[in-house]
Amino acid sequence: MTIRPLVILPDPVLRQTSEPVSAITPEIEALAKDMLDTMYDAPGVGLAAIQIGVAKRVVTIDTNKEEDARDPTVFINPEIVWSSEELRIYDEGCLSIPEYYGEVERPDRVRVRYMDLKGDTVEKEADGLLATCLQHEIDHLNGVLFIDHLSKLKRDRVIKKFAKAAKRDAA
Repeated sequence: MTIRPLVILPDPVLRQTSEPVSAITPEIEALAKDMLDTMYDAPGVGLAAIQIGVAKRVVTIDTNKEEDARDPTVFINPEIVWSSEELRIYDEGCLSIPEYYGEVERPDRVRVRYMDLKGDTVEKEADGLLATCLQHEIDHLNGVLFIDHLSKLKRDRVIKKFAKAAKRDAA
């Protein structure tokens, strides 16, 4: 089990666009396992590879909070191919922005196309928390954070707070 350190705001790595994965290799399989270990340890329900400093289009999600009911999914090169017109608001948080939450409005349902760890192309329809997680993590792959969906005032406040903390920790 390898738990990797999380990249925390304001680290510019979080704003990078992640590169597509061209093939399922032992390195990608190991990355996915490390991501799951890191996500469960944090604890969180989703993690994008960029959040551990790897600019690859890999996402892990498990919305089951109970340890004995774990049902993780690894999404490689995920893309939203459809989203509902109906929206829902969810109080989102992020492992890279610890202890901060904000209400984000996103489509209630999405269909995502991705590659699984066998290399098969899969389409999955999701609603509720899973739909929110998928959109949140796919945003990460594109250098977008959930705070980018908040008002400029709230976003600026959060960025300033984390920049100040990073400066203090570096000193």
